[in-house]
Amino acid sequence: MPPKDEIKDNRLTVSFSPHLHKDESVSRIMWMVVLSLVPAGIAGVAIFGLNSLWVILLGIISALVTEAALQVATKRKVSISDGSAFLTGLLLAYNLPPDVPFWLPIAGSVFAIAIGKQIFGGLGQNIFNPALVGRAFLMACWPKLMTTFSGPFDAITQATPLAALKEGKLIEHISYLDLFLGKHGGCIGEVSILALLLGALFLFIRGYISWHIPFTFIFTTGLITFIFGGTQPLGAGAGFGGDWLFHILSGGLILGAFFMATDYVTSPLTRKGQIIFGIGCGALTAVIRIWGGYPEGVSYAILMMNAATPIIDRYTKTRVYGA
Repeated sequence: MPPKDEIKDNRLTVSFSPHLHKDESVSRIMWMVVLSLVPAGIAGVAIFGLNSLWVILLGIISALVTEAALQVATKRKVSISDGSAFLTGLLLAYNLPPDVPFWLPIAGSVFAIAIGKQIFGGLGQNIFNPALVGRAFLMACWPKLMTTFSGPFDAITQATPLAALKEGKLIEHISYLDLFLGKHGGCIGEVSILALLLGALFLFIRGYISWHIPFTFIFTTGLITFIFGGTQPLGAGAGFGGDWLFHILSGGLILGAFFMATDYVTSPLTRKGQIIFGIGCGALTAVIRIWGGYPEGVSYAILMMNAATPIIDRYTKTRVYGA
């Protein structure tokens, strides 16, 4: 019989799961997502000017102050250093026109944090993406301010491509390259597809997001707009059914697909569920854009699918081993 000490050393260690750990944390992930969004912010400021930088800073500061104030008021640990409130304020600002009055990003960030996040109990317990909750609130209260775009463009290109399309205006003055680089009216963080894809590539390389939601989201939007979108007069390359590439490069589709629909808290847990989620987001976006009265549909599509996430998780959960 082995000595007692040897028996003691060989005893199994019993602990709660998870038993495998990575050198990652919620805070680290949040700040890496913030870092991935920096190119889009730089592009937005370069395209629209310094006023957009103030909108971004006010959105971030308001989100941080609101989160800290509510946590102090409810006697909880102040956790603004985890980056989640910073990210909410940043995304809210990216979804705003560049020349909005300075009180608008403040109002949006306060609502996003207070009603979109803290009222549910804080990070990890909210059911809707907080930044999109703030944007929906601003759209409901001040639609004119949220749909008036300006910048270093003429009267034609100031309007967003989707708005021009919805109003039946010819848009052959905008090329696919202009859409890709952001040379048109739009929200601060959504116009430069190049900058957004650089950030998305960083997240893919680091393993923070997978292809399931963004690619099914974008593919579904492109497919439905190709089938049902009609002929879109965009430059020399248009005229083949619905201009799916125009819809992919316009509006907030790339920003929403890679940076908001992939939110860990408000998206499904399983790969199958994420595919369903992405398809739902894409279908709703296309339906709103083609048949709805509002030219953009990304934000509302994501919020509606956020509401469907619990039932998606319920019916796509992984089967317990042996059951």
